[in-house]
Amino acid sequence: MFSQDKPNPKDSPQVSSSAPYPTILPTAPLPEAISQNIETIIALHRRYEKDVPQHQRFVETVTAFFDRPVFLYSILLGIILWVTPNVLPRRLGITRFDPPPFYWLQFSLTAGSLLVTTGVLIKQERQEKLAEQRAQLSLQLNLLSEQKIAKLIALVEELRQDIPNVKNRSDPQAQIMKEAVDPQAIVDALEETLASELANFQNKKTLDQQ
Repeated sequence: MFSQDKPNPKDSPQVSSSAPYPTILPTAPLPEAISQNIETIIALHRRYEKDVPQHQRFVETVTAFFDRPVFLYSILLGIILWVTPNVLPRRLGITRFDPPPFYWLQFSLTAGSLLVTTGVLIKQERQEKLAEQRAQLSLQLNLLSEQKIAKLIALVEELRQDIPNVKNRSDPQAQIMKEAVDPQAIVDALEETLASELANFQNKKTLDQQ
């Protein structure tokens, strides 16, 4: 009589669901163009950070502590430790170094607020300069891209006219798009339109009030 062999769970290819499986996601290498763009952005940040003076780095390092919850907790704890001995009854024998209305506490908070505000403004000014440089770079790249697209449209139109198998037809949109747009003309038109809309709004508001 032959006995049927039972499969050993340890030898089974199926593993218990409780066993941890390392999640391995396949990653493809970045294209060369994207890698170059990343290196360009890093180089821009590195060059900008290199020109920052040491004293400004110190101010920004201290200012970075101000946006953390522990800074708020420190202020609240300091105020509690300051106010508590000054409001306790005198019979406890605790010296009141700043009795109500807490003139020294008000002076300390005012001076601290001034220092914190100044530090934040210093850091914010440098961030705004960096953001302005990024905006200028984006504007230059957008203008260059617009010029390249207009040139490509013009080349495609010339190629279409030179191919004998393609029917020659007039495309007004292509004729307009193959000319690069003047940014100054767009700004002037936008300002003129906004000024006209604002004048109409003010005139309408004046008529409604009358």
